[in-house]
Parts: sequence; C-alpha cells; structure tokens
Amino acid sequence: MSETAQKVCEYIKRSPSCFHAVDEMRKELEATGFTELHEEAHWDLSCGGKYFVRRNHSSIISFVVPSDSSAVAELHMIASHSDSPTFKIKPQPEMKSAGGTVRLNIEGYGGMLCSTWYDRPLGIAGRIFLRDRERGIEERLIDLNQDSVIIPSLAIHMNRKANSEQSINIQKDMPPLWAMVTGDEASTSLTFSEWIAENCGIGKERAGDIIGSDLYLVNRTEPAVWGMNKEFLSAPKLDDLECCYSSFLGFLKAAVTDGCGEKNGCCVQDDAIMMMHCVFDNEETGSMSRQGAQSTFLSDTLVRIAEALDWSAGDLRRILAKSLMVSADNAHAVHPNNPDKADPVCRPEMNRGIVVKYHANQKYTTDGASSALFAWLCDENGIPWQKFVNRADMAGGSTLGNISNTQVSVRSVDIGLAQLAMHSAYETAGSKDPEYLELFAEKFYTTKLPDII
Repeated sequence: MSETAQKVCEYIKRSPSCFHAVDEMRKELEATGFTELHEEAHWDLSCGGKYFVRRNHSSIISFVVPSDSSAVAELHMIASHSDSPTFKIKPQPEMKSAGGTVRLNIEGYGGMLCSTWYDRPLGIAGRIFLRDRERGIEERLIDLNQDSVIIPSLAIHMNRKANSEQSINIQKDMPPLWAMVTGDEASTSLTFSEWIAENCGIGKERAGDIIGSDLYLVNRTEPAVWGMNKEFLSAPKLDDLECCYSSFLGFLKAAVTDGCGEKNGCCVQDDAIMMMHCVFDNEETGSMSRQGAQSTFLSDTLVRIAEALDWSAGDLRRILAKSLMVSADNAHAVHPNNPDKADPVCRPEMNRGIVVKYHANQKYTTDGASSALFAWLCDENGIPWQKFVNRADMAGGSTLGNISNTQVSVRSVDIGLAQLAMHSAYETAGSKDPEYLELFAEKFYTTKLPDII
C-alpha cells in the first residue's frame, strides 16, 4: 500500500460529512502557513502569500500568490467535490412504528445504491446551530462517533424477489431503526433533539437551543486495504474524497517553499503560475447551490484576487485564457463480473494510472487540446494514465468541469481514479492510484504547460 493511500484512508475516517472533509483541509492548511480569508471581509493579499476561503463550510478554495503577482500568466486549478450520496435526516424525524420501535424520517441525498445501506451500523454526523444568548448563533460540527441506527432489510422469506427484482422506496423501506418505545409510554425516553444534545456534549436540557441542523447518516465501516498484495482500497465516500485528498496532498507539496530558491527538497513555483485547489459541495445533487460548482464561488474568488492584486478585468481575462482546470472526479473501472458494461476499447483498470474521461456531448469537458496537455505532463513525469468513455448506448453521469465552466470559462480536462461500486455505501479502488494523482497534482502546480500553436 502506498503512503498516499494510507493518508486517504485516514482522511476519510476523519471526514464523516462534507463539513468535516472541508474542516480537515482547513486544519492542514493552517498548519502549513495558510491564512483564512472571509467573504464578508476585506482581502489584503501579499506576494508569496498562501490563502484559503470557505463557503458554507462545505466548499473551500485554496491558492498561492506567486512572489511576483504581476508576472502571473496562467491559473492551474484542480476541482473536486466534498459530498457523497447518503441520507439526510429530516426535521422532527421521530416516527413511531410497528413492533414498539421508533424510526428516523430521512430523504435521499444524491443517487446512491440503496441496497448497500441495509444491515450495517450507521452513525450520524453533520452540523447543528445553537442559540447562544450572548453571542448569537453558534455553528458546531457533530460526529456522534458511535453506532446509532441500522436500516433493517426484509427477510428473504417475505421477499422472494429481493435478489432479482427488488424495487426500493426510500420513504417506505429506508428509514433507519433508532429506538424502542420504553415501557408503556407513548414516546421514547428522549426526543431526537435531546438525544443529539446529550451525545454531543451540550446536555439534553439545551435541546431547545438547537435551532438548525444538517445531519446525515454515515457508514461506520472503516476503510480497508486488502487483496493478495494489498492492491485494493475500499472505503465509504471514495467518490470523491479519494480525488479530493490525493490532489490536496500534491497541492500542499507544491505550496511548500523554504526560501532556498532551488529544488533541493522543496518545490519552487514558477511566478507565471498561480496554483488553486477547489473543493465544491453538492456535486451529487447537480451543483446548483450557493456552494456548488455552478455557483459564483470560484468567479467571486477570482474577482476578489484580481482586485486585491490590482489586476484589471482585462488582466484576469488574459490569465484565464491561458489557464487549465483539472476536474477530478472518480471514473468507472471495468467491472470483473460485468465487463460488457464497459466500452469495447477504452476499459480503465484499477492501479493502472489516472483516467482521462471523454464524452462527445460534453458531459466531460475533455477535448483534444486539454487531453494533450494532460498527456504531455503525465508522460514528462512518468505518470501512468488511461482513457474512459461510456458505451455509446449507455448514458453516463456529469461532473464538475462542464458545470463550473458556466461561471468561469476556462480550458478543462476531466480525470478521475478507476473504481468499482460507484455510489455504493462502500466503494472499491486501487491502492496505487492515489499516489499517481498526488504526483500529478504536484507536477501540475509547478510546471508551465506548453503552448498549443
């Protein structure tokens, strides 16, 4: 197992929700010398400075200002997403049910493989908002870090078609089992809000102070590296935390300098390049949110940077015309039990390198020019890569690149790491591939790309 794969596993364990995923990045950025900017405040940027800005605390953009900001000629951006398909807990979720049980009312977030969520211990994580009578409203991250609910399946004896024609109704079949009614009472001993308040350390007496929440079910099965030669990596949320964190590691390596001016153990950035790492929320639901890739988050950030560095509007447009965005979102590996579902020629395999994704109707932004730039950089640095297209008679999903281009028009290439069981509660990929993406990100951020003439 590569060191990068181990770091990805640890990051996923620390990131039970999109808010935690971004907060973990915040901690590492601050530890590496980055300064947080706030959208509601004035920005003062310095040459050589390292910064990040969050929106909704579920999306984050990090960037490094070169030592000579007037020399910037191009932006090198990698974009990924912090969210994964799951179930969100509805307000007032308690539902008294048959058999003296209480279930939680939920709704699906994104397009998940519902059957994979059955019969496994699930946690609860996200955030709550507390009324603070002195300061206003406090936002608090929540990870109960305990087995809290289970979605029980129906026995095969009562559903003989379960293995062939099962149709799952989320409202009817998926609410998780949470509690038993106590004694002869018509309610549980605690309301859900009281239980949350007690288990997150604020005390059940403050349950009434919880005036807002975004809470999700969490698969508590830990990541695993397995196989004859430890060649497989399985974990919740590989789509897209694998790309998110592997590229982030490369970004951090590229952002570290020791002032030596030489490449002896440190990375020296070309002043022509401004490096940016972008993580957006809500990709799994279409990106049309205030913090999604189709929002103004990236464009607002670029305008604020230009204003702080005294770039004109023309300067920014010139820079964008020379820039490249790498949209990093995992790709489908050829499936060993269903190889016929893959394209007859382009059949990505796990542990065979980064996957470039193509689509004639532009669900992926890759074209001949952007794929040539990607291939050049990989080949120059000995990074393996491969190609993915959908079968011509099968529709595929879209991702960040084409959506973000509705707000910031820039040349883009869509890539990912090959995986199985995409949108399952527990997904599988190759344990070598995260290292390839980390290396690619480091080289991408520190290498001026050739001109296309």
